[in-house]
Amino acid sequence: MTFFSSAAAFEAALADLGGPDATAIAQARERQSALTKPAGSLGRLEDIAIFFAGWHGDARPRIDKARAAIFAGNHGFTVHGVSAFPPSVTAQMVANFEAGGAAINALSAASDLVLKVVALDLDRPTADFTTAAAMSATDCLDALNAGAGAVEDDLDLLVVGEMGIGNSTAAAALCARSFGGSAADWVGPGTGVDTEGIARKIGVIERALEIHGHAARSAFETLRRVGGREIAAIAGATLRARQLGVPVVLDGFISGAAIAPLAADNPAITDHCIAGHCSAEPGHVRLLASLGLTPLLSLGMRLGEGSGAAVAAGVIRAALTAHDRMATFAEAEVSASL
Repeated sequence: MTFFSSAAAFEAALADLGGPDATAIAQARERQSALTKPAGSLGRLEDIAIFFAGWHGDARPRIDKARAAIFAGNHGFTVHGVSAFPPSVTAQMVANFEAGGAAINALSAASDLVLKVVALDLDRPTADFTTAAAMSATDCLDALNAGAGAVEDDLDLLVVGEMGIGNSTAAAALCARSFGGSAADWVGPGTGVDTEGIARKIGVIERALEIHGHAARSAFETLRRVGGREIAAIAGATLRARQLGVPVVLDGFISGAAIAPLAADNPAITDHCIAGHCSAEPGHVRLLASLGLTPLLSLGMRLGEGSGAAVAAGVIRAALTAHDRMATFAEAEVSASL
């Protein structure tokens, strides 16, 4: 199914974002104030419940159907030695996902997420973005639509993640083009490259930013020029989820970078998003600040695969369960004041 028929259609959808249900938010706040606890004593768990009430349009939101969508793609710039692993590992890890042997399989099961893995033309890497746009307009639209197609209209929660050797380099390029700063400001070790590897990454990104510096800085052009298929798919999934009112839990640096071009055009795109965690990738702290998101967790994770977001989904379930199942002061016949 085609959700975004053209770059203009994608940009139009990004410009026309709906908001949460204000009535449900007010009702959820009223319920929180009546639960058997001191006001604010559950901290961010209270905020999460109110956030979900707004997007579900229900004062007592529940998560009956939750999806972890993991997108995979390969990158042409890996010929420059920017990763500690060869591109063939992308397909090998996708096979591991499908066999149930990866961290995301275990963590999805722990948080009761239905896992969907979408591999995007792994035998056809994007172009080397130091010499050309990573994707044609058609390829970028295909990736955006593949992401949008992974979002069912009856989802209560969407976790997004990725697999793509080298994609922390693309993520850094996206951040620099979207929010400014130098390549060095955004680059980190990714899969574990050494100092020389980081220098190579910086050089690759600097060349990419130079060659594409003349192009329009629209979300679509940024994604297609310095992004990747799996990254564009996350952007498409996030935008489609917004159209459907489905809350999104972002994973680490790459999934956040996927929506950086969207946020540069329309900062409201993050309103239905939760940052699942802050990863150990150095640029992630800066990216979260640019997106205006406060991470739910900080566990020193840097795996990707949607792993940090999957762990955060368990916290979200706890927040909604407490909000729904706790008794009110009146129900428990407990005095609400001294």
